[in-house]
Amino acid sequence: MTQNFNYISKKKPIYPVSQQLRNYLRRNGREEDLQVTYSDLLNYSESLPHKSKDGEYTLWESAIYPQSDIPALYAGLCRIYSLLKTDGNLSVMEHLTVSRIDYCSFGNSNPFRIQIVNKFNDNYDYFYVKQADASRIYGLELEHILSPNRINYLVEDKTLIEEHIAGIPGDAFIGHGLNSPTLNRVRVAKEFVKFNERCFVKLLGDMRSYNYIIDITPDFEDEQYRIRAIDFDQTCYEGKKTMYLPQYFKENNPIVKFCTDTLNPETVNQYKYEERTLIGKRLYGERYRMKELLDCMSHDPVSTSEKVEELAGELAKHHKDQRFLYCRNMGAILKLHLKMLLWKPRHII
Repeated sequence: MTQNFNYISKKKPIYPVSQQLRNYLRRNGREEDLQVTYSDLLNYSESLPHKSKDGEYTLWESAIYPQSDIPALYAGLCRIYSLLKTDGNLSVMEHLTVSRIDYCSFGNSNPFRIQIVNKFNDNYDYFYVKQADASRIYGLELEHILSPNRINYLVEDKTLIEEHIAGIPGDAFIGHGLNSPTLNRVRVAKEFVKFNERCFVKLLGDMRSYNYIIDITPDFEDEQYRIRAIDFDQTCYEGKKTMYLPQYFKENNPIVKFCTDTLNPETVNQYKYEERTLIGKRLYGERYRMKELLDCMSHDPVSTSEKVEELAGELAKHHKDQRFLYCRNMGAILKLHLKMLLWKPRHII
């Protein structure tokens, strides 16, 4: 894995949800009447800087709302949480309340983070309210269908609700966890190789260390690791092929070196092929849903024509296939890319 320094678009535009995509979301249980929207949460009167539990300032601000707005706002947010967790059954969630609403002005989606707390035991959970962006929704769906992870989210009009994905932030793990004496080096390296491959297959970009988490699960003799993306804004948006390979971001240099020190090239190729095989099986099992999603994407402008042309040219060189040069949108590029990487004697797309 060689290193490179790449340019990421600083601010990606928000792409509206088309009627065709909205119909897809409705058929697959992703659309709900939310009652509280992203624009409603923008009506806070002031905010305070939010500190981490270590006392460090973060990128988040705690939003403060007019007292008269709070009862209806909190009730609506608790209802959204119930839609995520219990399909809207409020009877088992009467003891929950909103503890805090945070806002982040960093990044593309400018999300709100809602902290829900159990009044009986102070246990808390989070979910996010964001602007509905078509390219992000495609990324969430591709993650749900092609990765080993299930994704829970809801959409209404211009509002997107996402479940919190728990784990150790990648930058924190790289800074501290890689040096742990109990770390299973081979399993961590294997998981990063597989994660790198999943991102490339799905054309999920911008996987710098703070855009993914490490989920550590104790096993009966050791620990298992899984790397999960938590940011899907750059799905099928950038023009450079390297944007879709986490190994090329300088923020990931320490874990890339860790992998090259731990695994030989033959083992890396084995793990890459294993991951493609698993993705191919998932795709075959969801081939009709995937076809419907790609049909939607082929009619949606989720990137600029310049980036589409650039990525088509780079993937034509990578796959040694000139058909990419005839692709006029990211949906067509992704469909052909998946065929080139995952094709078996049985057609899976």
